[in-house]
Amino acid sequence: MSKFIIDGGKKLYGDVNIHGAKNSALPILAATVLCQGKSVIHNCPDLSDVKVSLKILKNLGCKAKYYDSSVFVDSESISNFCIEKELMSRMRSSIIFLSVMLAKLKKANVYLPGGCELGARPIDLHIKGLEKMGAVILKDKDCLLCSLPKGHFNGAKISLSFPSVGATENIILAAATAKGRTVIENAAREPEICDLAAFLNKCGAKIKNAGKPIITIDGVERLFAAEYSVIPDRIEAVSFMAFTALNQGKVTIKNINVSHLAPVIELLKESGCRIKIYKNILSVESNDRLKAVKEIITMPYPGFPTDAQAPVMAMLTMAKGKSKFIENIFKSRYKHIKELEKMGAKIAVKGKTAVVDGICKLSAANLKCTDLRGGAAVVTAALAGEGRSTVSDIYHIERGYENIDLKLVSLGAKIKRID
Repeated sequence: MSKFIIDGGKKLYGDVNIHGAKNSALPILAATVLCQGKSVIHNCPDLSDVKVSLKILKNLGCKAKYYDSSVFVDSESISNFCIEKELMSRMRSSIIFLSVMLAKLKKANVYLPGGCELGARPIDLHIKGLEKMGAVILKDKDCLLCSLPKGHFNGAKISLSFPSVGATENIILAAATAKGRTVIENAAREPEICDLAAFLNKCGAKIKNAGKPIITIDGVERLFAAEYSVIPDRIEAVSFMAFTALNQGKVTIKNINVSHLAPVIELLKESGCRIKIYKNILSVESNDRLKAVKEIITMPYPGFPTDAQAPVMAMLTMAKGKSKFIENIFKSRYKHIKELEKMGAKIAVKGKTAVVDGICKLSAANLKCTDLRGGAAVVTAALAGEGRSTVSDIYHIERGYENIDLKLVSLGAKIKRID
């Protein structure tokens, strides 16, 4: 099992380029199943989750290959309506293939998805939405047996009880080639939703108001392959902002969309960082001990992202004063706290609230990544800890960060990967 060896206390200086968004690339790769012809997806990150998506595409009978940050997909030969259990178990977003398989093959057998264990993450909103559009979905233990009796999805009005990103994506994909109009109320507004809609529209779909609470989709008879470039990964950008803020120095973060980072930028300013912005470039400078932030509440976009909570919490472990976190999205997103406490961090947890009482120094420890974003938190703290830390279970990090160790080394960090 691979691990990182990190000698902490090195200030970070230099430039870093942000890769394409994992949470955009995965649904867009699934969307290529709907398209006639050969799709080309650029700015696609080289991540383990992307590799699993390519395996799923091949498992379904598609031709798919990755080369130099681009994915080439030809779905004309798709024929298999079952996804292997092992592939479904490796990432939660594998459930996004359900809608496209039904739309293309009229039936699908899939296992319940895996991914990070972040507490209850039910897919009932996905199922209810697709059922309202005409799908028949039966559960047999941990398998979903799905069919489209009429041979196509029907447009429907679907009101989500929570603005679920995955459910919004699955419904959009089903609606793209459905008969009639679909209206999604209380839809997720994340930039990744807009990116998926932009790709589908380039393929011939008719999707309006993506990124707003009410999305309208008029189904079309067919979609055609297109060439498309994925948006930058806002959570990777946030992580490098956190690395720099805690470890001090000055880092210029390139290839970003500044508007996607607004709540985190304001938080870093409040903590005492100096932020400069020029078009799609942002620089973070930190030379002093950070100041605590009164309250951070995770919310659906455009609020503070739950994926940013863990690295930002690590960033504030050495801030002056107390910072309060309220996690409103996932019940088990504080697993990284035990790892931070191994380094001396003082964090009190009660229910969905965590209060971080900043200390003057963190000490090196043997650490492990608890999940994808928790792994980023552990690395953030280890970079600042006095002494040598070992970080294990880094396969979690590799689900969402491409060559994170090499990027940090280029900024002056002392981090080594051991296989």
